[in-house]
Amino acid sequence: MQALQSLFDALFNLLTPMSVFHVIWASLLGIFVGSLPGLTATMGVALLTTLTYTLDRDAAILVLICMYVGAIYGGSRSAILLNIPGTPASAATSLDGYPLAQKGQAANAMALATAGSALGTLVGIVLLVMLAPPLAEIALDFGSFEFFWLALFGIVISGQLTGGGSALKGYIAGLLGLMVAMIGSEGIHAHVRFNLGLSDLNGGIALIPAMVGAFGFAEVLTVMWRPKGEMVEASARSTSALPRLIDLWRYKFTIVRSGVIGTIVGIIPGVGEDIGAWSSYAAAKKLSKEPEMYGKGSTEGLTAAETGNSAVVPGALIPALTLAVPGSAPAAVLIAALFIHGIRPGPMIMIEQPDFIYNIAAMLILATIAIAAFGLSLTRVFIKILKVPRELLMPIVFTLCVIGPYALTQRVFDIWVMLFFGLAGFILRRMNYPMAPLVLGIILGTLLDKSLRRGLTLSNGDLSPFFTRPISATFAIIIGLSILLSIPAVRRALLRLLPGKRNIPIQDES
Repeated sequence: MQALQSLFDALFNLLTPMSVFHVIWASLLGIFVGSLPGLTATMGVALLTTLTYTLDRDAAILVLICMYVGAIYGGSRSAILLNIPGTPASAATSLDGYPLAQKGQAANAMALATAGSALGTLVGIVLLVMLAPPLAEIALDFGSFEFFWLALFGIVISGQLTGGGSALKGYIAGLLGLMVAMIGSEGIHAHVRFNLGLSDLNGGIALIPAMVGAFGFAEVLTVMWRPKGEMVEASARSTSALPRLIDLWRYKFTIVRSGVIGTIVGIIPGVGEDIGAWSSYAAAKKLSKEPEMYGKGSTEGLTAAETGNSAVVPGALIPALTLAVPGSAPAAVLIAALFIHGIRPGPMIMIEQPDFIYNIAAMLILATIAIAAFGLSLTRVFIKILKVPRELLMPIVFTLCVIGPYALTQRVFDIWVMLFFGLAGFILRRMNYPMAPLVLGIILGTLLDKSLRRGLTLSNGDLSPFFTRPISATFAIIIGLSILLSIPAVRRALLRLLPGKRNIPIQDES
């Protein structure tokens, strides 16, 4: 009851004319960013962070939250109309959204996507309010030993779940991120490492330029490399944009299940919205009464995918706020923004600022209301936006990618960092390496390094506390099993030992 009262108080305090103005423009901009292929939620939040310095704390965080929620939702527009996901989170949406558009049901598909996104975010908000405070209390028991394993757990699990067909590529990307994090002054004695003789590297690689490069400039290069998508013309003549209540009621269990799955996926460090969408989609297909329709225009599949990816947003903020460990790439930028505006996320947040989690939940509610209202009323506007030629759009995006990092510190070196990570990110994407583990390695590398060395200092060089403390031992076992089970030979041997699984053919991973 106390949590509900705190949430209502936070919502009431945000209902000011200036806050409503910020919600309107930031949500619209977020939908615009998400709907255009090449503009991702991570890039939008990263670039917008550089423009929030003049805003007060709550207004700045509100703007970034609205951008985040709007961009994840906006990706469904191009997924449905162009069969090109506006953001990676909407890849599963295109499987059924585009076939529905080809059948002349584009408006209905976009309406269901809007309803699914709004309901998924609301499910995630409920779980955020329920889970974040007790998780913060549990995190108070974490020491250097536990935070070392937590950082390693995030990188390993992110690498395994985002690596596609090869967990090894995910692990390699995570290790590359860790290597980048080791550059510059280390956090205990300020000893400079691996600066290659460049004084600009003494402070390490800044997070915002690296993320703008990996998710912004790299995306620009990727979009220009791909062939142009063709919009479904029938969609432009569709005017009805309200979801049918009978459809929402029919899929009520799918919506709740997908919302819970998406939130749980969001809690896992660095996994992201695309995995939430695919996991929800797979669960819905497995339990569906008409699985044969999936991939051919299933409204249930579309609803599950959109509900799942939007539920990840509140879920990703749970570890970000309580552990300072991001659940997704945009959440990583939000952590940086919180520090910039004087908020220290982590286990102490419920002690230092006990109402802040409820403020975040209230901001998410306002963003959800905004995307629902705009998504249902501005269908024709967003269809016109999708017709903007990419030859005009991408130079503007590249200009913002250059201006954004420079605006942070006024250092030309950060522009070179952005360009380097953009080119590296483009090459790695062409080789099917995931970006999320690389960025998570950069973010968690400092935590992993400090925690390992502090733990060794506290134990006088003894490694046993890393394996004998209960929470540390649990993390160590989970990480070990995850790595072992990602090896095809181990999985084959395990399946042979299980009763009834002896004759299952196993496709080896290339």
